Amino acid sequence: MRRKIFFAALATAFALSAAAHYLHWNMTMQFAISAIAILFVAGFLGQATESVAHYAGQRLGGFLNATFGNAAELIIALFLVKEGLFDMVKASLTGAIIGNLLLVLGLSLLLGGIKYKQQHYNVEVAGHNATLMIMAVIGLFVPAVFVTSEQFSLQKDQQLSLAVAAILLVSYLLWLVFSMITHKDLLADEQDPSGHHESPVWSKRTSILFLVLATVMVAFVSEWLVGTLDAFAARFGLSELFIGAFVIAIIGNAAEHSAAVMLAMKNKIGAAVEIAIGSSLQIALFVAPVLIFASWMFGHTMDIIFTPIELTAIAVSVFIATSISRDGSTNWYEGVLLLMVYSILGIAFYLV
Repeated sequence: MRRKIFFAALATAFALSAAAHYLHWNMTMQFAISAIAILFVAGFLGQATESVAHYAGQRLGGFLNATFGNAAELIIALFLVKEGLFDMVKASLTGAIIGNLLLVLGLSLLLGGIKYKQQHYNVEVAGHNATLMIMAVIGLFVPAVFVTSEQFSLQKDQQLSLAVAAILLVSYLLWLVFSMITHKDLLADEQDPSGHHESPVWSKRTSILFLVLATVMVAFVSEWLVGTLDAFAARFGLSELFIGAFVIAIIGNAAEHSAAVMLAMKNKIGAAVEIAIGSSLQIALFVAPVLIFASWMFGHTMDIIFTPIELTAIAVSVFIATSISRDGSTNWYEGVLLLMVYSILGIAFYLV
């Protein structure tokens, strides 16, 4: 009965959001309805991911959620790149990285830790994730430092950006080979200490179908919601930097928020961490390079030069997330620390 009520609410919210968008209702109303709709859609995606993870394992399930969850962000960013809105793209990428590392992971550790005193996941995965996050920071910092040299022209900036993007992309693809093929057993999921395994609600085929359907719905609602942001920002006096780094990022990460928290509260912290940290890695090592190559194909190459504010936010997020996650065990207080850092950055971005 509860599931039927949820699906009825999901269909109603999605239909209202579509009507508000295509019938051109008041922008504030469009924003409110779409924001509510994306919460239901994110919940649907979280349930589908949990069901897929039962069949595929926590790591692969988390990877699928991160990939499908980032699909909406990638699609939206491609449209922004095509329009030449590079600053907004970089701000949204920054927000996606810090949002996953601090907000998504923080909420997962907090709510999962309240229910379970201490949760554990594969320490080998934690160590490799930490190293990859540092690699991503290096890839973003080096171009920003070197372009300050007088010897760097615009053409050289673009050449450096394309070269770094290619290296980051290859690093990510090789990580997938390493983690999913050659060293799959080493990075296998930790077993549930309770020994309790819930039966999935849906079959394997239905779970995959619902995962794809939920992702498509997330993409539509996200696009409708982003279309209202200019009017929303103007009405409430918000800067483009804050909108890109926090509002768009929170909206785009709604699916990961829901799925990661739900899994953490069921003591499946391995999948929750894979969603949060894996999604950040995917943004930095895959989505950002793809957007740079896409802009090159559009005829106007976007550089990989982030502002000092954006780089500081990313570096701080990686530092605290790496410190907390490297030992392979978590508790609710570590979640609080991540949320406190996110609050500090949020206030700073708001006041810029």
